[in-house]
Amino acid sequence: MAWQSKQREIGTAGWGWAIFAGIIAFIYFFPVLWIILTAFKTNADILAVPPKFFFTPTLENFVSVFSRSYIKGQAAVDTGFDRFFFNSIFIAGTSVLLALVIGTLAAYGFSRYPLPGNDTYLFIILTTRMLPPIIVIIPIFIMFRIAGLSGTYPGIILLYTAFNLPFTIWMMKSFFDELSPDVEDAARLDGSSEKRLFFKVCFPQIIAGLAATAVFGLILTWNEFIFALLLTGVETRTVPVAMAQTIGGDIGVRWGLLAAIETLFLIPVIIVVFVLQKHLLRGVTFGTIKR
Repeated sequence: MAWQSKQREIGTAGWGWAIFAGIIAFIYFFPVLWIILTAFKTNADILAVPPKFFFTPTLENFVSVFSRSYIKGQAAVDTGFDRFFFNSIFIAGTSVLLALVIGTLAAYGFSRYPLPGNDTYLFIILTTRMLPPIIVIIPIFIMFRIAGLSGTYPGIILLYTAFNLPFTIWMMKSFFDELSPDVEDAARLDGSSEKRLFFKVCFPQIIAGLAATAVFGLILTWNEFIFALLLTGVETRTVPVAMAQTIGGDIGVRWGLLAAIETLFLIPVIIVVFVLQKHLLRGVTFGTIKR
């Protein structure tokens, strides 16, 4: 009886913590939920006082995102979102992929073949991420102008890759450090080359780390605004810059259009996180949980 009573107490406490966690999660998620609801409202429902939680949904805001259209007498606006959306996917995806490839190889070298002063080199790499982007924007802007990279895909991709590399190297080095060198030594004794050792022994064990690093790198690049605003052109502009430019003008802020763009902007990151979710928990806890 005492055991059953203890189990009921544990079960009650578990439900209490679950409800508490659900309330906190709802508070944090509510702004995102409100943006999604706004994307399905008419302009009258958006500006209604008090705010409307129950309304007749409409898709006119999403139609306006991809086409030049009139909404209740307002002027026509060509958002060009399809091009900006492609730019964000292409630039973020390419830069994160390059950072993963270069950063993983560099992290493997730092972990398995340390040089004299290895910690100093790693600290110097980390210092490139210590400064806010606004501090270095002037010299980068000048370099881009001199090199002819302003408004080009290679320019912004190389810049994002450079800023993602320190994070990638430090993350992936921690994963390589957690791998047992005994397995690698055994593979060397069996005649495995260093290339085969990396791809057949080490690489399969760091998939979770790659997934976690890719998600964090994608979020940082996907939401970046300062560099995209100053270093991209009309043809290479990304969604965050395009969203900022929908604010203002003669017709004022079109909240429905802005909310629809933001809702669509959330979808790729949600898809990536959903696809990689089975690796994320292991990736962010690697080294703290022994299997």
